[in-house]
Amino acid sequence: MKVFVAVVAAVLALGACESGSDGRDEARQERGPGVVAPGKPGEPARTLSPEEAAKALPDGSPNSADVEYAQMMITHHGQALEMTALVADRAGGEPVKRLAARISAAQEPEIGAMRGWLKTHGKDERTDSHGAHDHGAMPGMATEEQLAQLRAAKGKAFDELFLKLMITHHQGAVTMATTVLSDGNNVQVEEMANDVIAQQTAEIHRMRTM
Repeated sequence: MKVFVAVVAAVLALGACESGSDGRDEARQERGPGVVAPGKPGEPARTLSPEEAAKALPDGSPNSADVEYAQMMITHHGQALEMTALVADRAGGEPVKRLAARISAAQEPEIGAMRGWLKTHGKDERTDSHGAHDHGAMPGMATEEQLAQLRAAKGKAFDELFLKLMITHHQGAVTMATTVLSDGNNVQVEEMANDVIAQQTAEIHRMRTM
């Protein structure tokens, strides 16, 4: 479907560039280039006119999965920042400190982007659904007991617990992002989710080697 969308967009853009180029505009608009749309399994492909192709473009309006993802991921990222804020005073090794700095540098702007997206679409940052985003509804979230243990740890013990909790936290974020790619409908949310998957999967691999 994504390939088809890209083909449609390219054809429509080509049509726009050709308009007004010479006296044959009207004839070109009447004919227009065809767009081959792949058929469903077992069905042949179809050739659509530019008008039909434009109508076939998916509606990118946000659905409930998109909104819920943004709302919940703000809380999810917020806990990651809470954990990284402990690193400077408690971590024993420089690798953990550098990792925490990268996580903070990436997730703070992502929170801002998701807040901006929600505001643009007239949605609140928080909702009463899922128990006002109870931590238990989000995969990978550390419990209050685990956070208390992290706050009490120092040196090597802190590093080990931090990496353990952050790997689980990242895995939860990847799960949430993968889910919205299946259930969501908005291209901006799709892009944000793909960024989360790529970045946090790479960080999981890095943390497992530390």
